[in-house]
Amino acid sequence: MGKGVRDAPRDALIAASSKIEVRGKAFGFHRAMDSSGAFLGALFAFILFWFLKFEFKPILLIAALVSFLALFPFVWVKEKPFANQNRREDSFRINLKNLPASYKRYLMVTVVFALGNFTYMFFVLRARDVFQPLFPSRVAIAIPILLYCWFNIVYALFSLPGGILSDRIGRRRTLRLGYLAHVLSCLGFALLGTLASFIILFAVYGFSFALVEGNQRAFASVFVEENLRGTALGAFHTAIGISTLIASIFAGILWNFGPKLTFFYGAVMGLVAAISIGFIERKM
Repeated sequence: MGKGVRDAPRDALIAASSKIEVRGKAFGFHRAMDSSGAFLGALFAFILFWFLKFEFKPILLIAALVSFLALFPFVWVKEKPFANQNRREDSFRINLKNLPASYKRYLMVTVVFALGNFTYMFFVLRARDVFQPLFPSRVAIAIPILLYCWFNIVYALFSLPGGILSDRIGRRRTLRLGYLAHVLSCLGFALLGTLASFIILFAVYGFSFALVEGNQRAFASVFVEENLRGTALGAFHTAIGISTLIASIFAGILWNFGPKLTFFYGAVMGLVAAISIGFIERKM
């Protein structure tokens, strides 16, 4: 519920605050800040777990208290008023029929990718399962946490350049590159199982997030006029959220038959999305 209420209005604010020529850069900057916070949070969790011997419940409590601090910077956030904000109430009765067909086709591509973009916890669990027979239990847990930190470092470092890249070469090409990076990471997690390979694969996985997460939102924001942008981004996040939930459930079912099947499934869906994005209308 929290993500549902938060994500679409936030992305609409980012789109309204940036020119279309630098829309990718704006969303890339946001993703860089977001993933930097995720890295610092994971690192702090590792310090509490490894050095201070905290259990998971107090770590989660501390995370909840820290996240509450995000409310205070809203004092300085200014929202740009709509030029036609005195519209009749009837004009606010907006539904999905108002969204253009080109946007709906793009939404279908993002849904296909989301159906194979299951939660990152499967990547963390894959690392834990590989290292559990090789190291003491706390070390086997600590290594995946550090690999998740590494994933977020790469994600943060490449998010802004990934957004700028989409402004220069186009969203479609950048998203195709990100989808293919996801395919490569899934294949690697299915076929490889050494610490060195996981260091590389978590970096590739972070690189795919850097190219996809912000640019999918930037691309979604350019199909519609400003008065429909919140609706469009709400539809985007609804479709992605439901699809990711389905993907994670299906990935869990496949996991019971073998972790490799989960990652092969992710690779196939990523490849289908990479091919499908080429049929979407070009936009800034």
